[in-house]
Amino acid sequence: MKRTDAAPLILIADDQPDVLAALRLLLKGEGFEVQTVSSPARVLAALEEQDFDVALIDLNYARDTTSGQEGLDLLARIQRLDATLPVVVMTAWSSIELAVEAMRRGAHDFIQKPWDNTRLLTILRTQAELARALRRGQQLEAENELLRGPGGPQLIAESAAMKPVLEIIARVGPADANVLILGENGCGKGVVAQALHAVSSRAERPLVTVNMGGLSEGVFESELFGHVKGAFTDAKADRVGRFELAEGGTLFLDEVANVPLPQQAKLLRVLETGEYERVGSSKTRRADVRLISATNADPNAEVEAGRFRRDLLFRLNTVEIHVPPLRERPEDIPLLAVHFLQRHARHYGKGLEGFEPAALQALRDHGWPGNVRELDHVIERAALMAPANQVRASDLGLRPPREATPRLEEMNIEEVERLLIKKTLARFDGNAKQAADSLGLSRSAFYRRLQRYEL
Repeated sequence: MKRTDAAPLILIADDQPDVLAALRLLLKGEGFEVQTVSSPARVLAALEEQDFDVALIDLNYARDTTSGQEGLDLLARIQRLDATLPVVVMTAWSSIELAVEAMRRGAHDFIQKPWDNTRLLTILRTQAELARALRRGQQLEAENELLRGPGGPQLIAESAAMKPVLEIIARVGPADANVLILGENGCGKGVVAQALHAVSSRAERPLVTVNMGGLSEGVFESELFGHVKGAFTDAKADRVGRFELAEGGTLFLDEVANVPLPQQAKLLRVLETGEYERVGSSKTRRADVRLISATNADPNAEVEAGRFRRDLLFRLNTVEIHVPPLRERPEDIPLLAVHFLQRHARHYGKGLEGFEPAALQALRDHGWPGNVRELDHVIERAALMAPANQVRASDLGLRPPREATPRLEEMNIEEVERLLIKKTLARFDGNAKQAADSLGLSRSAFYRRLQRYEL
């Protein structure tokens, strides 16, 4: 539960009911929210259930004990649970030595009973404000490492093939429905996810991206849900997970079909209930995120092969968006090329104004197996290599067009069918009837395929 806008919530621990009652009355009258407990065990239980802004704890609990050791031990255990929680200690048996020891072990301040109301209120307000600033700063630091800043890729699309994509973004973007984006590697699935987030009601909140294909089973839960200090050998501090980083915003799960089966159940649970726990903690948190996923695989084929859970797919694909490969949207190639050239020219300080006609033709003729990502890389190279203010064909570093045939195992069914029809037409010198007869297709079925594949 986030407490960035609510009244500061103070956890007070003391074994004397009259002390708890007096502090509760004082703090509630000053606008604080208060929860009181009477033992170290109950302090730890409360911290497992709730996030607090400050803990105000007594140093002595057992009768006739004045050493403060109970409170010092509790202080250490609190820090292991939540290193960002400021702890203010208090005792009726104060001494400078005990105060110094408590501060040395991590206490943020020290109060002596009977307390001065003004000083106590000042300390609690200051510590609550500092704690919130620290927690928000840590979250922003993590976001800055993960989020794509301004100036990233833009959705540039004027081709007929991209019109359905733009229409779905306009209709679905403002809603909170989960979206599954399908398409080849490099075709712009991430840019579509950014466009969906930009037109949503969550646009002012983070868009957090995580490459699911790059997560091993050992770090899956820690990356997505976070962990607490000491949860495992290398957990030297609390870590915020991606769901928590995306709180109030959008979480983009790229290459989601690569999630191992054992981890799919954990992801499904969050989607069904909206609840999760950090690794090593029993405190249940709720996720307020809009989920967008993407994959270059055929999710239905993955389900049929037993590699992906059908119920998880149902949760992910409330709406599906199919992003066409660049070769099916040739009208967009010059627009994208100019966009990338302007960006890279600014970055490298080059005075480039455009492309020579032969260079534009070379871009149109290329097959772009790497899609928009490959085009971006080619234009970046050209921006570096071009000696004049116009990019030449030779600056692009593209091989001349040729009838290169990819391996069948690298092609999908439609690509194989298109290639077979193209080769059959060539074998019969463009005679459609002979080609159709050879392939065992009716004339109408053959021409439908010619239209579909733009042959």
